[in-house]
Amino acid sequence: MKTDHLAPWAAYCVVGVGALIMLAPFYFMFVFATHSRTEIFSLPPPMFFGDDFFNNLQILTDRIPFWRNLGWSLYVALASTALTLLFCSMAGYAFALFNFPWKNALFALVMATMLLPSFMNMIPTFMIMDLLGWIDQPRALYLPGAASAFGIFLMRQFVSTSIPRDLIEAARMDGCSELGIYARIVVPLLKPAMGTLGLITFIASWNNFIGPLIVMRSPEMYTLPLALRSLQSPVNTEWGALMAGSAIATIPLIVLFMISSRQLISGLTAGAVK
Repeated sequence: MKTDHLAPWAAYCVVGVGALIMLAPFYFMFVFATHSRTEIFSLPPPMFFGDDFFNNLQILTDRIPFWRNLGWSLYVALASTALTLLFCSMAGYAFALFNFPWKNALFALVMATMLLPSFMNMIPTFMIMDLLGWIDQPRALYLPGAASAFGIFLMRQFVSTSIPRDLIEAARMDGCSELGIYARIVVPLLKPAMGTLGLITFIASWNNFIGPLIVMRSPEMYTLPLALRSLQSPVNTEWGALMAGSAIATIPLIVLFMISSRQLISGLTAGAVK
């Protein structure tokens, strides 16, 4: 009986310690954002908030066009999320409920793209973007990945398990067009999966570093990860300013995750149990 009572508390302690370890970098990032570079490297380092946040923010905006970079990150993340939800939901619906030649082979080909390491796409991506004249253009960041294999797979599985084929057939018998069925029936029923995919896509686009590094050339067109990386140098890195920029860049993701974490879990587990 004592063991039965102690086991949950032991599990809570393990989870609590793990949560503290994972949250510690975020805490120190926000703390260091309010201290100067000298204070950050003092011994012992500061453990509580200081008074230099606005000084660090001034240094940050003097070194890089921070607010412009923030705007580009928001624009690219929103465009990427919107296009991914549109194309992946259409493709997932088609793969789940339509019958057409080479359907299984095409779906297997889409899934096979997930096996390719991301670094293999770097040179082809640059060559294609250069050929299209999209170097240093935001469209080069959100159009190439607008129909991700993971998104198509997630939508197909959700449609297969959650949308009855009889409902689609009934709509067709009532004279509803295919686009009408998609807009009026499929999209409302796909909201849990679309919420999950939208959150994952937004976070991935917001944190994307390799993509802008490949195609962006001018500092004014950088997204936040690349802009903040440009602050670092071997001899003169303003770590307080860098931490201030990182803290500001992290706040939208934290708020978004807190709002939609339940949606994320429900969308990932939807269809797992009938």
